[in-house]
Amino acid sequence: MDRVALRGLKARGHHGVFPREREEGQTFIVDLVLSLDTRPAAADDDLAKTVHYGIVAEEVVDIVQGEPVDLIETLAERIAQQCLKHDAVREVEVVVHKPDAPITVPFDDVTITITRSRV
Repeated sequence: MDRVALRGLKARGHHGVFPREREEGQTFIVDLVLSLDTRPAAADDDLAKTVHYGIVAEEVVDIVQGEPVDLIETLAERIAQQCLKHDAVREVEVVVHKPDAPITVPFDDVTITITRSRV
């Protein structure tokens, strides 16, 4: 499998279990690794035979900005399922960063990483 990676997609969302997170929102950062066979696209130099990462990026931002969920696990799952709707994508790794998580001690980041593939 070949890989197309998108790193550092940023969007403001209202996800979290605390009222303040839902009301004020916060920035979420998403990294994706899309696994696919790029040989057909490369052979014909044809975008239609690969994944349009610009469209994927827009879809991910729409999900982050969309309907709030309690857990970043749920957010990651929604993103993964959207990515797998693209015919060329066989597997996706999604990392959701929540750098402003409501934690009372110093920290750099909180992440969830999931991998999903077509069955």
